[in-house]
Amino acid sequence: MLQVIREDYIRTARAKGLSEPRVTVHHALRNALIPVVTVIGPLFAALMTGSMIVEQIFAIPGMGKFFVWSVLNRNYPVIMGTVLLYAVFLIIANLVVDIMYAWLDPRIRYT
Repeated sequence: MLQVIREDYIRTARAKGLSEPRVTVHHALRNALIPVVTVIGPLFAALMTGSMIVEQIFAIPGMGKFFVWSVLNRNYPVIMGTVLLYAVFLIIANLVVDIMYAWLDPRIRYT
């Protein structure tokens, strides 16, 4: 936010007479959120897939523990289904990130 607030377009928005909250929210915050959204998407997918390790370590019953049990017992259909489900989580997270890019920055258009 500190880097974005010093840009020329922020100075131009202030020179046009826009109020400070309008400049901060509409111009500065939206452009400052682009790197944050870039990190949050894959981080969310990592959070979902990291449950396998946590469930195994703390003996919590769940999909992650079931996946590890399936790998140890060579239950291939369960392994493929779980990997497919985690891949869908990753695809959805990346799709949400792309949609957020278009919402945050009007210069980004998907045709």
